[in-house]
Amino acid sequence: MEKIIATYKARSEVDKYSYVADFDEIKENDFNLNIPRYVDTFEEEVEIDIRAVQEEIDELDTKLAHVQEQMQGYLKELGIHG
Repeated sequence: MEKIIATYKARSEVDKYSYVADFDEIKENDFNLNIPRYVDTFEEEVEIDIRAVQEEIDELDTKLAHVQEQMQGYLKELGIHG
């Protein structure tokens, strides 16, 4: 709240946060005060490397299979059938 009030009182423009529109601009926009009309908050999404993600999943699957195999061995040693 304090940041909003301070920005308003200072009538300052902060990228992706605030914009000072004059009356003529507001009138030109048919008095529409929707924030996205004046403040661009768009941020590009981080590009995801699908191949790298798939490789990581495959690696984790391999590790999981190894751990499950070890676990079955331990259970067998204990006489517990899993």
